[in-house]
Amino acid sequence: MCIEIEAKLKVDSLPAIEEKLEELGAEFLAEQMQTDCHFDDVNATLTTADQCLRLRRQSVGENEEFFLTYKGAKGKSDFKKRQEIEIEIRDADSMQKLLAALGYEKVFTVEKKRRLWQLGGCSVALDRLPLLGDFVEIEGPDDARIADVQKSMGLEHVPHIAESYAVLIKKEMARRGG
Repeated sequence: MCIEIEAKLKVDSLPAIEEKLEELGAEFLAEQMQTDCHFDDVNATLTTADQCLRLRRQSVGENEEFFLTYKGAKGKSDFKKRQEIEIEIRDADSMQKLLAALGYEKVFTVEKKRRLWQLGGCSVALDRLPLLGDFVEIEGPDDARIADVQKSMGLEHVPHIAESYAVLIKKEMARRGG
């Protein structure tokens, strides 16, 4: 079973974070545009159980990749920990038809620009989202390694956010009356 372990942090300035990553000798991997379509059944069974079924379109330059991901409920931890099963797929339209045939419909879409780095054995994603602003996600093999990277970046006092981007966007839209 694959367990995703990450820290999600709200930040004020991605350029300042990038400067720090360069100073630390982090390796820049890619700039990506991601469109995440979230699926659920008519009873919101997955959402109610804190689970996620996502179809991601990821663009790097002219190249597109598609991933179907299931995420289990979050465990109790200082970090965001949950089961994650992800497979690359070739035909997103057929996958959407398959999901519909199984009773899952698209319920929400999240778009973000992501700049991906590697530091200290962790993946560091710098995310910019409409309505929400800038975030850093540090994903790694264990709590200690993630905490070390967070500290080396000078972000040790930034609180962790447990909610997904989809939940944060829904809350922000409700706050704005939409």
